Amino acid sequence: MASRNPLSEEDFSCPVCCDIFRDPVVLSCSHSVCKTCLQQFWETKVSRECPVCRRRSSRELPPISLTLKNLCEAFLESRSQRSSAGSEGLCVLHNEELKLFCLDDQQPVCLVCHLSKTHKDHNCCPVDEAVTEFKVGHVKYFEMLNEAKRDYDQTATHIKTQAQHTERQIKEEFEKLHQFLRDEEAARIAALKEEEEQKGQMMRRKIEEMNGEISALSDTIRNIEKEMEAEDVLFLQSSVLRAQLTPKDPEKTSGALINVGKHLSNLKFRVWENMQEVLQYTPVTLDPNTAHPDLHLSDDLTAVEKRKQSSSLPDNPERFDGWWCVLGSEGFNSGIHCWDVQVGDSENWSLGVITESVTRKGDSFCGSVWSLSAVVQRFIVKNRQSDFCGVCA
Repeated sequence: MASRNPLSEEDFSCPVCCDIFRDPVVLSCSHSVCKTCLQQFWETKVSRECPVCRRRSSRELPPISLTLKNLCEAFLESRSQRSSAGSEGLCVLHNEELKLFCLDDQQPVCLVCHLSKTHKDHNCCPVDEAVTEFKVGHVKYFEMLNEAKRDYDQTATHIKTQAQHTERQIKEEFEKLHQFLRDEEAARIAALKEEEEQKGQMMRRKIEEMNGEISALSDTIRNIEKEMEAEDVLFLQSSVLRAQLTPKDPEKTSGALINVGKHLSNLKFRVWENMQEVLQYTPVTLDPNTAHPDLHLSDDLTAVEKRKQSSSLPDNPERFDGWWCVLGSEGFNSGIHCWDVQVGDSENWSLGVITESVTRKGDSFCGSVWSLSAVVQRFIVKNRQSDFCGVCA
């Protein structure tokens, strides 16, 4: 067995930098300090005193301790050799072969270390067994990482699919709105054109009547001009007769102009009112990220049904995997809430509430749900109790 060095690293450490001495000098108080550390210390303190005991030094340039310097170099060389021995599978303390592995300290040890105070009460096993366990553990960890990577890849693919599907639905919904606005625009322009045609036709008819009267009056004027050559009495008699047949002044036509106010007054608001009649507000929409893989949601997220073939969906923490459940996209923490749910002729349905923080994997959440199911509904119908309110957990 190789002999151990009786001195520790602390014995060769500078009290200022706490590292192995570099060019150690000896002060008059017998304390040793690195030459560079002492100079820096004196520069900050202005006065020449020992960094350890604060005693003033009588020398401006303390001598270098060659003995301590040689010991420090020998210690560094010995530590380097021990490190090299450790890298070759030998104990740095006892220079013995490392045959055991300390499970408590997670490091290889020799037989002497196992019997020493440091590792005496620790759990140790042969190195080859530890290596086998480490290999098995690393293989399991590697498989776990690969599985996690597959999940991440599936999630990334699903995110892209979700984005594309959602974008398509958004475009479809906005296209419906655009079509509604185009239809509204066409209908209002058609109404404007119809009014324009009606009132324009009315004015054309009046203009034609007026042209007829003007033509008749022109003939009358020409006849008068001819009669002016006759005797005055005969002319007056004829003029009076004609004056009795002269039409009155034409009346102004009321409501002849386009009713601009009817077409433009609160136009946006009236279009919005008409839009309200064709749109439907759903107070509860479903969250597809929570739906069990066997469930299929409608495109507008308002209906759900169970299908025989499961969908390939990421196993994200929000998703149910033990029960056929799906949550609403928005929750609440207070107030009174009411829903109208259409279940059709289905005999297997449940409606209820759970806390948002409940675990959704497996069936551990069953004790945390309040629900009204098809069984309770059949009980209500059977007993004809319309005011019955049932909650089952």
